[in-house]
Amino acid sequence: MKTAVDYKDILVSQYLEESAKNFPNNPALIFQGFTLTFQELNEMVARFSAALKGFGIKKGDSVAILLPNVIPCVVAYYATLKIGAVVVLNNPLYSDRELEHQFTDSNSTFLITLDLLAKRMVVLRDKTNIKTIVYTSIGDYLPFAKRLLFPLVAKKKGLAADVAPAKNLFKFKDVIAKNAPDYAQTQVTMDDVAMYQYTGGTTGVSKGVMLTHKNISYQIQQLEAWFPAFQKGAETMLGALPIFHVFGMSVP
Repeated sequence: MKTAVDYKDILVSQYLEESAKNFPNNPALIFQGFTLTFQELNEMVARFSAALKGFGIKKGDSVAILLPNVIPCVVAYYATLKIGAVVVLNNPLYSDRELEHQFTDSNSTFLITLDLLAKRMVVLRDKTNIKTIVYTSIGDYLPFAKRLLFPLVAKKKGLAADVAPAKNLFKFKDVIAKNAPDYAQTQVTMDDVAMYQYTGGTTGVSKGVMLTHKNISYQIQQLEAWFPAFQKGAETMLGALPIFHVFGMSVP
């Protein structure tokens, strides 16, 4: 049994690159029966990385991700780290007051969110430093049959919403389609800040904990050490925890 971890200085985005190289056709994400391979995920991340750069996001800028466990949440997470920007994961169930605090405190200038929240976020944007909003839908990535049926039942069940046009408001799928992949990794060190992980705020105002690339990478390596019998490329893990929680974030 392993009693210590021999840590390696590997960026989280490099883990994805390795998986895309070693297991290109293996499932990376399975959402409601829709499967995205590691090669496809890596390409989508590269496309969104290009988009972020096109929107003017630079190393050190904060990117707010206000999403449940959907494929664009994982894509935005990796793409933000890839360009050296700072990930700010937010709870979609938070009130506008709580979100305004986190957006402002983190100095987020870019937001990716859900169509169900887009109208609120367009209004809230004026109280923050957010300039650009990209939104996705739960129905964006579903198997063919479900994708056809989704529009018929989604609004009745509160799973989708119409989004009125607004300044600097874009659809995620359009953004992905319009940008060629940019696989370049922005130069960062393991000690650079990778994300602001906000606390629950149960004993006061929610606080942004600064996590470095080393913090996140080493946490992943700790999780790997817990499961020495796992075979790379042969395992499937159920992500039941929300990605905006630091524990859930460690799985994808």
